Amino acid sequence: MQLPEHGANPRRVYENLGMTPPERILDFSENCNPVGPPRAVMELWPDLLTRLNTYPDPSGEPFLSKVADYHGVSKASVFAGNGAAEVLSLIAERYRGKRALVVHPTFSEYEATLLAKGVEIDRLIASEADGFRLPVEAILERLADAAVVYICTPNNPTGVMPEHDDLPAIIHKAREVGCEVVLDEAFIDFLDESRSFIHQLNDFPHVIIVRSMTKMYAIPGIRLGYVVAHPDVIAALKSTAPHWNVNGMAAAIGAVCLGEEAYRQQAIQHARAEREKMTAFLSECGCTVTDSVTNFLSFKPRDAEKLYIDMLAKGIVLRHSENFRGMDGRWLRIGMKSSEEMEELRSELADWF
Repeated sequence: MQLPEHGANPRRVYENLGMTPPERILDFSENCNPVGPPRAVMELWPDLLTRLNTYPDPSGEPFLSKVADYHGVSKASVFAGNGAAEVLSLIAERYRGKRALVVHPTFSEYEATLLAKGVEIDRLIASEADGFRLPVEAILERLADAAVVYICTPNNPTGVMPEHDDLPAIIHKAREVGCEVVLDEAFIDFLDESRSFIHQLNDFPHVIIVRSMTKMYAIPGIRLGYVVAHPDVIAALKSTAPHWNVNGMAAAIGAVCLGEEAYRQQAIQHARAEREKMTAFLSECGCTVTDSVTNFLSFKPRDAEKLYIDMLAKGIVLRHSENFRGMDGRWLRIGMKSSEEMEELRSELADWF
């Protein structure tokens, strides 16, 4: 199947497959907070309109300061970007002509941005039989030959979080051999902010952390993400970024979102409750389900391709795994939506099984 490289934009899936999309589509292929942006963002809207004729702050204020305060770091350790996609592209430039170690299955943009910069990719595939846990020993053996290792924590598409001692072992070894570590924490706020590595960065200047505002706050349309790293790394990223790379409306919205603690906690509880219900249901149906800790999960049915197409015919879009190495189309991913939508999905899946 020739399918899009990312979730969302469901009508492109139908177009690529030559299918006529139904009037009503339920898109489980993307994994944003189903309640939509915080109410405070809606209340801010009239003020945002007054900013349309004003150039934004070139450093991404007031968002930059809010990120620094939120994580308890200096502003010199933060870089705001036009979504995590831009951030990953700027980071990849650091490794032009070098070698990067990428652990699969994982987010496709790592390799896409690295290959665009002429970076050689050394691939490791986490074992399906081992629940896609990080292959720590294999990673440790290859670090000396790489300029950087990319790790998604928790992982996309599996939702699996590295074991407690895995990341420290990799990070310490990487420092010894002169290898940088890029940690993508785009979904860690659906788990627990205390699991972020940001608070340990002072001791590990070779670690670069990528964060996204898209998923938790349901604001994919404005494109907003950031990096937390050593000030020298941040200065290097700034030197290659375009001026005004974060628009003023995005910076204002992001600053408001970071103050929404009750909203975050509600999202965490909802994702956990729906994930647990869906995991139990799929397991009862004979599927293998990943041990996800975030707002999506992956599962392996007996015939993923047929299930995927049959659900499309009913207006239900799941996330395929055709471009996830190590899953190779045999798995499907589900983003957690409203309780009503999740129940509708379970009903359709029950009929199919």
